[in-house]
Amino acid sequence: MTGRDEATELAAALGAESWRPPRVTPLDRRIAVDRDSVERGLASLVLTIVELLRQLMERQALRRVDLGDLTEEQIERIGVTLMALEEQMVGLREHFGLAPEDLNLDLGPLGPLLPTD
Repeated sequence: MTGRDEATELAAALGAESWRPPRVTPLDRRIAVDRDSVERGLASLVLTIVELLRQLMERQALRRVDLGDLTEEQIERIGVTLMALEEQMVGLREHFGLAPEDLNLDLGPLGPLLPTD
């Protein structure tokens, strides 16, 4: 016996006319969703992750420069790439109306996700 048959039999035993599955409405009808707010929130989350990765790559590059295991050409390429990425981040933050501090998640007792220096 399938779940639907059991539901039909139970409905009949309880004197209900017929069993119908519950009506499910689309999410946007059940919850008032502000498209701009959702877009900005998603952009903030994605840019936070990108900013975290950018800062980690920058720190790793500085460590490798300090260790002396990069050529001058590699150092130049890394510097140019990191500067270009930072410029893109500034442009994306401006596009979505986000300030740099908007990308720093508060992790409660652990403190902020990104360093504030």
